[in-house]
Amino acid sequence: MEWFMAPGYWLTRLVLQRALAAVYLVAFLAAVLQFRALIGERGMLPVPRFVRAAPFRRMPSVFQLHYSDRFFAAWAWAGALLSAAIVAGAADLVPLWAAMLMWAALWVMYLSIVNVGQTWYSFGWESLLLEAGFLAVFLGNARTDPPVSVLWLMRWLVFRVEFGAGLIKMRGDLCWRDLTCLYYHHETQPMPGPLSWWFHRLPRPLHRVETAANHVAQLGVPVFLFTPQPFASVAAGVIICTQLWLVASGNFAWLNWLTIVLAFSAVDGAALAELLSLPRHTPLATGPPGWFQGLVVAATALVAVLSWWPVRNMLSRQQRMNMSFNALHLVNTYGAFGSINRRRHEVVVEGTDEERVTPDTAWREYGFKGKPGDPHRLARQFAPYHLRLDWLMWFAGISPVYAQSWFGPFVERLLVNDPATLRLLRHNPFPDAPPTHVRARVYLYRFTTRQERRATGAWWHRTLEHEFLPPVALRR
Repeated sequence: MEWFMAPGYWLTRLVLQRALAAVYLVAFLAAVLQFRALIGERGMLPVPRFVRAAPFRRMPSVFQLHYSDRFFAAWAWAGALLSAAIVAGAADLVPLWAAMLMWAALWVMYLSIVNVGQTWYSFGWESLLLEAGFLAVFLGNARTDPPVSVLWLMRWLVFRVEFGAGLIKMRGDLCWRDLTCLYYHHETQPMPGPLSWWFHRLPRPLHRVETAANHVAQLGVPVFLFTPQPFASVAAGVIICTQLWLVASGNFAWLNWLTIVLAFSAVDGAALAELLSLPRHTPLATGPPGWFQGLVVAATALVAVLSWWPVRNMLSRQQRMNMSFNALHLVNTYGAFGSINRRRHEVVVEGTDEERVTPDTAWREYGFKGKPGDPHRLARQFAPYHLRLDWLMWFAGISPVYAQSWFGPFVERLLVNDPATLRLLRHNPFPDAPPTHVRARVYLYRFTTRQERRATGAWWHRTLEHEFLPPVALRR
């Protein structure tokens, strides 16, 4: 069975599966902590209202059959506990069929959440996590060696993530081709991190080197994932290093971390085991049962057939980013930042407790956990955790169109001091009683210069541009 199994990759699989389960754990915890305000029964985009209009065949989910906040919380907590159990090694202590069921349960449970999550779950890394979780079902556990074809499918997934992102850049904004996109990206990215100010202040020649290196890492290096060792391991190492650079420079939820995990599928497990003085083969592994071989072959054939759609998309001049071609989020197309904003617009939300709004009204600002607000506040590191409201606020700053479905309900909940909504925020300026009015204004944000930073202590400079939402109050 040498053609079917890869006994030297047991350590590769162990690291990959444990780390993937850790990402699932983060995803389920984010769902637990944020769902009530976002998609709960009284949330901004309630699941019960959504499933009445979305047929099961288009959005398969257990919540199509029944929804309550209590049921959703139990479902998400169960996913978190199952993820934690796999991280701790439970899937390697049970029979092969039971381990496969554990991974299948994770995939189904998170699929049920994503398919009712609406705009809050419309990010490419949701589909990436689901596709990776589906493939993990067929990687087996310590009772058998890793199947060769599934390891190749993992590499194919990494290739689509990186190569798709590289193509969308070269076909998109001119600044990717003239190597100037990094003049702006660190400042205008969705959620800067604590080091983003320093990345932005690197000399411009280094930004051009950054951009060129990105093209090499996304368009050239992924091809070597399919070459013999040690070249595949070197390619994986380059991808991992470039992703760690992105981790340091911003907050992209679990996208970078998950890409790192998947790139590990190309690392030579036998060489790594030898380096760490570990056995080259797992002592518990036996020959794969016939039913397992059949399922792996079927899964491989399914992915091969479904790959037609993302391949066609990558070859198209009208390439689309982060798109699923089926309701199960299998074999998707990926890509990010085909265009780069040159200016950063932030929606600042404010409230007042005065009964009448006048030119002299005192307004107090709501603080968000991740997105820029107070110019003196250094950005925090949240990734791999995903602050969904903060991300959507970035899109709102680009265009009000992106906020049409949820911004009004968001403001309504601020006007009643809704506890679930306020838990999504860093700071509520009205802890004792709700505000009488709420408004939103758009500011132009830019990183301060080194001189401004020394003089004021501020990380950002902001200038009022225009009104986003005029003062509103609850109807009496």
